[in-house]
Formats: sequence, C-alpha cells, structure tokens
Amino acid sequence: MIQRSNYKWWAFAAIATGTLASVIDHGSVNLALPSIARHFGTDIPTVQWVAIGYTLTISSLLLPMGRLADLIGLRKVYLLGSLIFLLGALLAGSSPDLLVLILSRILQGSGAAMTQGTGLAIVTSAFPKSERGKAIGSIMTIVGTGGIAGPALGGFLVDAMGWRWVFLAPIPLVVLGVAAVFAILDGHRITSDGADNHRSGFDWLGAALSTGILAVFLLTVSNGHGSGWTSPPILGALFALPLLLITFVWWELRCPSPMLDLSLFESRTFSFGVSANFLNFFGSSALLFLAPFYLQRILGYSAESSGLVVVPGAICLAFLSPLAGRLSDRYSWRPFTVGGLALSATGLFLLSRLDEGSSLPLVVLAMMFQGAGMGIFYTPNSSSILSVMEQESYGVVSSFLNLARNAGNVASIAVATAIVTATMGSLGFEPSLEMVQEGGSAGVSHAFIRGLQNSYLTMMSLLLLGMVISIFKFKEVARLNVARL
Repeated sequence: MIQRSNYKWWAFAAIATGTLASVIDHGSVNLALPSIARHFGTDIPTVQWVAIGYTLTISSLLLPMGRLADLIGLRKVYLLGSLIFLLGALLAGSSPDLLVLILSRILQGSGAAMTQGTGLAIVTSAFPKSERGKAIGSIMTIVGTGGIAGPALGGFLVDAMGWRWVFLAPIPLVVLGVAAVFAILDGHRITSDGADNHRSGFDWLGAALSTGILAVFLLTVSNGHGSGWTSPPILGALFALPLLLITFVWWELRCPSPMLDLSLFESRTFSFGVSANFLNFFGSSALLFLAPFYLQRILGYSAESSGLVVVPGAICLAFLSPLAGRLSDRYSWRPFTVGGLALSATGLFLLSRLDEGSSLPLVVLAMMFQGAGMGIFYTPNSSSILSVMEQESYGVVSSFLNLARNAGNVASIAVATAIVTATMGSLGFEPSLEMVQEGGSAGVSHAFIRGLQNSYLTMMSLLLLGMVISIFKFKEVARLNVARL
C-alpha cells in the first residue's frame, strides 16, 4: 500500500504520464499536416480540420465532462477518457482516408476533454490545500516539457517514419498512464464526499447549450476573417451566440443540478481570477502563431531554426511554474499573478518594436519574458481560484479553467490575424497572411510588420487589463468564510 505521505507524488506521476502524452500529441500533429495533405491529395485548409476538429471537440465538451466527473468520480471519467483517446489514436494512425482521420481526431478530442479537466482536479485533490500551488506548478512543468518535446518529436517522426507515427507514438505513454491510474489512484480520496452530489442528476440541456455556445463561438472567431465578418453565416452566428448564452444563463439559474453553478461568480476571487486567466491566454497565444511568419519570411530563418527560438521561453515556463507555485503556497498569490502578467506584457512590448532589421537575440529575449510571465502567473492564479472551491466542484472548475484557456487561445489568433490583415489592407496590400507566406515584395513585408506591431500592442493591452484585475482583486477569502458559492 502506498504511504499517504508519498501518495500525492505517485498520483501526480500517474496523471503526468497521460498529460505528457496528450501535450506531445497536440504539439506534433500540426507539423504533420502538410504530409497528410500530400498523402490524401487535398489542400491545407481542408486538412486543418484534423487539428480544428480535435480542438473544437475538447473545448465544447470540457464543461459537460467536468460536471460528469463531479457526479460519478474523477478517476472513472479520467480512465474512460484515456481509453477513448487511445482508441482515437489507433484509428487515426490507421485511417484509410481523410474523413476517417478527422472523425478519429474528434473521438480523440472527446477523450482529451475528459482527461484535461479531471487530471488537474485529481492532482490538486491528492495534495493538501497548503501545497496546491506546488501541485499545479508541477503539472505545468509537464505541460512545458511536452510543449518542447512535441514539435521536435513530430518533426522527427514525419521525416523518419511517416505522418501516421505522429498519432501512434504517444500510445505507449497513454497505456502506461492508464496502468498507473489503475494501480495507484485511490478512488475515495479523489472523489466527492458529498452524497447529495452523487444523487444529483446530469444537466443534459445545460450540457447541450454550453456545447453549442462554445462550438458557435470557436467556429465564428476561427472563420470570421476568411468568410468575412459581414457574410450571412457569420452574422447569423453572431446573432445566435447571445441568444444561446442568455438561454444558458436562464436555464442554469433554474436547474436544480446545473451544469455550471453560476453562484460561483459571486466569489470575486473566482470571477476576477477566471477573467485574468482568459485575458492572459487571449493576450499571449497570438505570439507563437505570428512569430514564424516574422522569423521565416522577414528574417529568413528556416522552419527548424524558428522552432528552436521558442524553446528558451518554454524552458522558462517549465522551470518557473513549480517555483511560483511553491512560493505562492507560502506567500500571497497576488504578487505572482501581477508580476507574471507584467513580465508577459514586457515581452509583447519588445516584440511590438520589431522591424526588418531586428536581431534574433531580441526575439528570444522577448519570448523568454513572455514564457517566464506565463509560468509565474498561471499556477498562483489557478491556485487562488481553487482555494475558494469545495472539492466536489474541482472537476467542473478545472474544466472551466481549461475552457478559458482554449477560448483565449482561439480568440487571440483570430483577433491578431484580423489586426494584421486589416493593417495590410489599409496600406494598399492584399489583406492575407498567404501573401506573407509566399514571400511578397518589400512593401508586403513592411505592411506585415506594421500589422504585427499593432497586433502585439493590442495583445499587450489585454495583459495590462489582466494586471489591473489582479491588482484590484478584492481580498482573497478563505473557503471557510464563504457561506455559499
């Protein structure tokens, strides 16, 4: 029997194995898309649904799966999700055509939605409350490590063994993770102690509405630029979105067992923390999307070299996340959330100064600032949010944090792209990143850089807004002093 003092680290190791496999899979698949397009004789916009379908499924199902975990147990949902992810990986690696591949990735996304929120909830449940920051920081180290290893491994597998191995390679890690969860995790320690929670019913209408809201939102922001923001489908989606949201709020306030207990937002620690979390990813994610265009088409570096530029920033994130978590357990969360956002904003300000003659060390330094800021901010902020939650709500709250991250990622890329292309259009050039990718004239490059500067300044302003929210966050309230969330 595992000693209680060591149980938390054994539980972490079990979840970390599956988390590493998932992050490596996500980071490596994008590199395989051109090879997949050539294999099936299709174009990149079509084959991108291999990645889009996966991300969209995860984001849409995070809340329902988090709520399900709170009802039937974190361990059960995590194991089921791991097995579904494993089946999806096997089907994707053996897909005979593109449709089967996309459907396989949607299946994988369903499994990933079940493991993402529950994994964090399991780890934080296994650690004592006084070490919650340490737990979240340790998970972020695994995420950072996978973020470094994923693209590198994906590039090697595509070149050496073919694109199918990008989907098959993580399978041994997933199997090992499932075996570890079966052997290590003690179900009664990581599930709700509240009998009322288990007698509650599942909010099927709330699940359908939340899934619809996320699907419409993500599809709209992803396709708004390409289809045109005034096109009938986009205008219809923009009209439907608030109606769905109002209906969801109306239903959740009346449902006896809601998908998302909206009274959570009565806690300012929760509402301010989630808002800062969303703004953090909204302001940061466009960096990695736009940077390759600048590094490859403006500075002339290869794709391989451009990939290495992000490594120092990822190392900063992986190293500082657990350190910030440990320190925030001992001291207040606020200095780390504010300081982390300030570092990230500094990195974006440096990037907003880039031009045709900027040096590579400046880019690397800016990305290190951004990565360090992300690592310092995320762990203490997540810990502060979970500090005002009952353990039986860890599943849905952890899923909500992941949902804010995914929504911020998508919105960041969509808004940044719109700013860059609008700037190019205002300067008399075709408003398209494809023009930059194909290597246009000097005028195109200059217009792109102007758009890049405007985009990074806008993203920086979002991080500064997150700083203001964190600075003026009302007094953090211990869970025992919260009457009802």
